[in-house]
Amino acid sequence: MFRDLRPLFVYMRRYRWGYLWGTLSCIATNAVAVQFPRVLQVAIDEMKHGVTRERILVFSGLLVAISLVKGVFLYSQRWILIGISREIEFDLRNDLFRHLERQDSGFYERYRTGDIMARLTNDLNAVRMLLGPALMYSANTVFFTVGALFYVMRISPYLTLVALAPMPVASILVQYLGRKIHDRFERIQASFSEISSQAQENYSGARLIRAFAREESQIGLFERLNRRYIARALRLVQLMGMLWPTLEFILGISMVITLLAGGHLVLANRISVGDFVAFNTYIIMLIWPIIAVGWVVNLFQRGTASIQRIDELLKAEPAIDDRAADPAIPPDAVLQGEIEFRHLNFNYGETEVLRDISLHIPAGSSLAIVGPTGSGKS
Repeated sequence: MFRDLRPLFVYMRRYRWGYLWGTLSCIATNAVAVQFPRVLQVAIDEMKHGVTRERILVFSGLLVAISLVKGVFLYSQRWILIGISREIEFDLRNDLFRHLERQDSGFYERYRTGDIMARLTNDLNAVRMLLGPALMYSANTVFFTVGALFYVMRISPYLTLVALAPMPVASILVQYLGRKIHDRFERIQASFSEISSQAQENYSGARLIRAFAREESQIGLFERLNRRYIARALRLVQLMGMLWPTLEFILGISMVITLLAGGHLVLANRISVGDFVAFNTYIIMLIWPIIAVGWVVNLFQRGTASIQRIDELLKAEPAIDDRAADPAIPPDAVLQGEIEFRHLNFNYGETEVLRDISLHIPAGSSLAIVGPTGSGKS
């Protein structure tokens, strides 16, 4: 996973202090949240020996205070981490635009305008979701799970082991479906790029399409591209439709095991009723973080696929490198003079366009090149 995020490390380092404060807020959020079942545990156990109205009010106040403090830290981590993801998206978009400005014409032959626009919109949004919600929910899941496991192990190691027995199946399922999601999302983004490129070319070449009466064929091509995109998106939805219900089913099995095994321990007086309620509360509180793993895996696979597509643009080197320019010419110099070509040859890939062209354009004059479409004027 970290290998896939390597192109983003330079951007993440710029906000390392923000990530530090966001992580501390995340730890504080979950450190407070794991205290909620412990208050319930003590309150229920005290009821066996009789409890006054004042003690009930104290426990109620503690539960309210825990919820309020948790809410404050939760708002803080969301404000920091989601904000950083927006800032990185802004920085990345600016760097991509500056990089595109330096590219030569051959680059725009390899990458069509629609494909580039797809990478600057959909792919950048997927990267932002990875750097924001995906990282935030991953951290929350890890910290809360560690804290909850610490307390449930203190209640009953045996019950903890039995309740979490189905979890390895969930881990295997997430890994298997995660790879499938990654591959299918790459295909979806490729289809979106094709649709964007086709639309852009049709808009820019509308006169040419009308001149050759190609409207119907272009409409048919556009429809086929959209149907292919829909088919690929549906295959991804089918995977996600399998992942979440399966995780919920595994968690349901864990809850059934907890009720059966925990009930026997309570009847055998090996744990108290308060311990049993606290244990069940921890398991219930773990349901959303574990279910969120399915969503986070989806975001990570989408994000890593998009990172590769964006990094491909950033690694493209222009054929004309300004670093090789004459250092004696200042950057702000305005060149004026004659232009001369001698025996110029030019190819588009393997197609020869110009051969043995010689031109001399005196200073202060201009040259007009005319010819039919496709003759190589550009």
